[in-house]
Amino acid sequence: MTNLANLGTFGIYTFDFEHQPAAQVRDSARELEQLGWRALWFPEVGGREALTQAGYLLSSTERLHVVNGIAQIWPREAGATHAASALLADAYPGRHVLGLGFGAGRPGVKPLAAMAGYLDELDTLAKDSPTPAPRTPVRRVLAAYGPKMLALARDRSAGAHTYHVNTAHTAQARDILGPDAFLGVEHAVLFEPDPDRARATAREHLHPYLNTPYNVAKFRRLGYTDDEIAHGGSDRLVDDLVFWGDVDTVTARLQGHVEAGADHVAVQVIGTAPGGTAMLHWRRLGETLLPRGA
Repeated sequence: MTNLANLGTFGIYTFDFEHQPAAQVRDSARELEQLGWRALWFPEVGGREALTQAGYLLSSTERLHVVNGIAQIWPREAGATHAASALLADAYPGRHVLGLGFGAGRPGVKPLAAMAGYLDELDTLAKDSPTPAPRTPVRRVLAAYGPKMLALARDRSAGAHTYHVNTAHTAQARDILGPDAFLGVEHAVLFEPDPDRARATAREHLHPYLNTPYNVAKFRRLGYTDDEIAHGGSDRLVDDLVFWGDVDTVTARLQGHVEAGADHVAVQVIGTAPGGTAMLHWRRLGETLLPRGA
């Protein structure tokens, strides 16, 4: 699979664009590129369509790498995903990464089997497509947490993308992926030094994840007890999943994922109201996380 080292060690992950007009999204992406950020990740949460938005962000910038984190496999058939991702790979060589995930899922459908079947369809479509194959192949990664999905990501894609995990999981994921597969880790951060205020904001952010069965199962696998998951999350869980404090504290903790084996850390600044922007914080992070001269 195509190497993803050109994403850099740190990138930006954001939900903000779901709540902003297109012109503001464009201007934000351009400023991130000017600041020296090399990778921009965004989710698919029921607002804007994932691959259309990826194309818009790519067309608005010149060098920025745009990563779907993730495009869910349920909103579109494999044929549509193949056609869109192949066009983006051809139009913007080496700048788009197709992140695929099971998402909210379907009752009775096993994620591993569903993802494997979807990848089979994508591979068949790529082989039999009537349109010319892009000179730079489609780069894809899979949302993966458990050992079997991580192994699938290792064997059938460039690697894995994890979301809301601790550094211990990053080390475990690296062991499963081996030394060559890509490991991209999202992590939430908050620039708030007061513990009570920071944890209150973090618990608000984590609330949906602490109350959905598949996320609860993931947190149990990460080593948290039911008591720690209940009632908004224990201080230990909250502090592990949301790094808070001043910029030096936050960036030092983010480096922990790199030390544990992550190739890339996508930083999600939380605490921004819908329609707002985290640009001020992205600028501050850039001053500490990006290489000089970027």
